[in-house]
Amino acid sequence: MFKPPYLQPYKGKATRHTCPACGAKESFTLYISGETNELINSKVGKCNRESKCGYHYTPKQYFLDNPTFSPPFWGGREGLSPSPLERAGVRSVGTIPFSYVERSASYQSNFVRFLCEFLTTEQIRSIGDKYAIGATKNKEIIYWQIDTKGKVRTGKIMQYDPLTGKRIKHESGAIDWVHNKLKKSGTLPEDYNLQQCFFGEHLLGLHPEAVVCIVESEKSALISAAIFPVHIWLATGGIGNLTIEKCQVLKGRNVILYPDLNGYNKWLDKAIEIKKQCGCNISVSTLLEDIATPEAKAQGLDLADYMIYQLKNKHYEKNADTTQVQNHYTPELQSMIEKNKSLEILIDKLQLEEL
Repeated sequence: MFKPPYLQPYKGKATRHTCPACGAKESFTLYISGETNELINSKVGKCNRESKCGYHYTPKQYFLDNPTFSPPFWGGREGLSPSPLERAGVRSVGTIPFSYVERSASYQSNFVRFLCEFLTTEQIRSIGDKYAIGATKNKEIIYWQIDTKGKVRTGKIMQYDPLTGKRIKHESGAIDWVHNKLKKSGTLPEDYNLQQCFFGEHLLGLHPEAVVCIVESEKSALISAAIFPVHIWLATGGIGNLTIEKCQVLKGRNVILYPDLNGYNKWLDKAIEIKKQCGCNISVSTLLEDIATPEAKAQGLDLADYMIYQLKNKHYEKNADTTQVQNHYTPELQSMIEKNKSLEILIDKLQLEEL
């Protein structure tokens, strides 16, 4: 039976080493092969200074980074011994045929209908082509997750109210998944190995020099990409989905995080860890935190929410002393804009233009 790698037990100072990241002595715990009880590599381990360093290089990531490496101590019969990835307990990433993306390609979703209120046809076509958005027969949108190699990991299926742009929940919640549907139909195996990637990740290889902006929701990524197409906009799919494993594809890139309101501190802590372990130049925008009202924070608004408010206001007068909303907002949004005069700062910083 396969024995997974494990962290070296403490047996005195000799079992604690110098961290390759922060250089602290006797603070680094190495991983050991469960099969041979040998050290895997001098950099494969975890720094015990979690708050000050946070370095953690797992066996799984090591063998993913070094797929051709074959250490002599893996054992097994010649020609039949498992690969390093298999020995590390790493299964192949599950993928879905790209034909499903092509067959689903459509603008006939309720979410796209909502976008038509404030984006031009050209803008919608642009983001539709870039992100390969699809639709179901029930007018749900499909946010496909396609990795840097062009492999389809899964698709997130969501229904929206075409008038408000808000998510609509059903019996099983607000989200369904393509891989789940294909498993139920018998197209994919029950043990399909789902490993999610960023929404929009496939764009990284197409634009190697572009600044990468990361938001939480796919909705925000699409709207932001329509307004600021010069950048690459990725979505994590949730505040807790900004992981080290996902961020390995950001190595060497200039990255800006745009967390939803109230998510700033969590992503700021995560950014420090990402910078150390993923080798990218990363910062966290304070834009929303600087201008948000207590009401906006209570609602947990995001970057796209502010854009939508302004883009819907086609009669905005930039030179007016105060922001006057000429079209009919809901009382809730009207109140927010009237109370938050700093919204004009957001408009100036984002360089939004009326349609």
